[in-house]
Amino acid sequence: MLSIGELSRRTGVKIPTIRYYEQMGLIDAPERSQGNQRRYTSEGVNRLSFIRHSRDLGFSIENIKGLLELSQHPEKPCHDAHSIAVQHLEDVQGRIAKLRRLERELKRISKCDAGNIADCAVIETLADHGLCETEH
Repeated sequence: MLSIGELSRRTGVKIPTIRYYEQMGLIDAPERSQGNQRRYTSEGVNRLSFIRHSRDLGFSIENIKGLLELSQHPEKPCHDAHSIAVQHLEDVQGRIAKLRRLERELKRISKCDAGNIADCAVIETLADHGLCETEH
């Protein structure tokens, strides 16, 4: 059995985050010692590691809940887990495309060589979205 501090050290998840995950229902409330200390099992370490890796990959709390639920039923086909991952991938690709448009626009306006603010492309473009070349 591990204390919350040891669980934090083993998984790299901060103690307040562990408590938050408990409140969100991602990890079960642990057993308590006679001194009312939280005590975690190796299963808790594995589950928290799963959650941390999922968060590192950008999955939402809601998606992680779904994936954890699916992981409790190893006999089921993986279609639902695959669907969650594909949807997340599509969301990430959409954000990347938006960031690329932002990058192009920022590169374009930052090439301003005006001598003063009155003629500055950065200021003008920020004041008038219609001067942007891309929708972002």
